[in-house]
Amino acid sequence: MKSLIAMLLIAAAPALALAQATATQKPAAKPAAKPAAKKPAAPKKPTEEEIKAREEATPLEEPDPAIKLSEAELEVAKRVHVGEFPCELGANIKVRALRRDGFFLVSNKLNRFVMHPVESKTGAIRLEDPVRGAMMLQLGNKSMLMSQKLGQRLADDCKSPEQEKFAEEMKTKPPVDLLQQDKPKSGTN
Repeated sequence: MKSLIAMLLIAAAPALALAQATATQKPAAKPAAKPAAKKPAAPKKPTEEEIKAREEATPLEEPDPAIKLSEAELEVAKRVHVGEFPCELGANIKVRALRRDGFFLVSNKLNRFVMHPVESKTGAIRLEDPVRGAMMLQLGNKSMLMSQKLGQRLADDCKSPEQEKFAEEMKTKPPVDLLQQDKPKSGTN
């Protein structure tokens, strides 16, 4: 039994010596801390003039010369609301006429489209950019900008001053529901 304990102590001696040696060693010096890097300043928000200058400097294709507008489409173009429209969720869109009759530049924060009117059976004003796959619909009380490629709205509930006025009138004088017929008064035969 004594010999067994002696053998275990002899076998464990190198491990104990190693543990004791590492415990007495001083920890390695830590490398000197690097000075904190300065965070880049947040980019400043461009001014209205800078945005306009950038838009004008950025080339945008002219309307496709192959697109010939009909007289009816040119008449629709006269009814297009132009200007800057505030939209829901703090977005806005800008619509301005281009040099070529019937064509408009429609832009929001991220996109620019060259659009032209397309006849609509409903009487709504419909502008399309077939190259970029976008469409703008202007109703009496609001406008919306949609990406046909993405299948989603880019801006909704956008209102020009005329559309805002029309929307307020709709609240006080709701339009007639064409699907609802006059119902006979109950109790009379």
